[in-house]
Amino acid sequence: MDKIVGIGEYAISNRREDIIKTFALASCVAVTAYSPSKGVAGMVHIALPSPPHNEDSSISPGYYAVTGVPLLINKMCTVYGCTTDELKIGLYGGANSIREDIFKIGKKNVVTVKNILQNMNLLIDIAEIGNTLSRTLAMDVSTGKVKITLLPITI
Repeated sequence: MDKIVGIGEYAISNRREDIIKTFALASCVAVTAYSPSKGVAGMVHIALPSPPHNEDSSISPGYYAVTGVPLLINKMCTVYGCTTDELKIGLYGGANSIREDIFKIGKKNVVTVKNILQNMNLLIDIAEIGNTLSRTLAMDVSTGKVKITLLPITI
């Protein structure tokens, strides 16, 4: 069964027949994690590095890198019994969505996620980031492999 991950959402599954998907990553980033021993896969679709100073990030913790990455990893470990030392981590997206991107959200998302993963002692096994490409992902829960469909960003 397809599990669709929208912006600010996450999904975790241990059902071998599931495919976890997210669509049209541009400046957003997706982090994937896979436990080969447990057969558990997870994905979070992050829009921004961190919330504005006056916003409660607990309303949609997957929306922000600072809350979404720890949420995904902690749920995989506490609910599904995964261990961080065996997780295979993927990082996708972080594109420049417009030519004159003065905010550089894609780059900031990537840098923030990398810092969070480093602070959690997690290594990135695969990264498909940057450029001006939109990425759609389909993660096979049975193998942890991610199929990437690339499209140019047009504005």
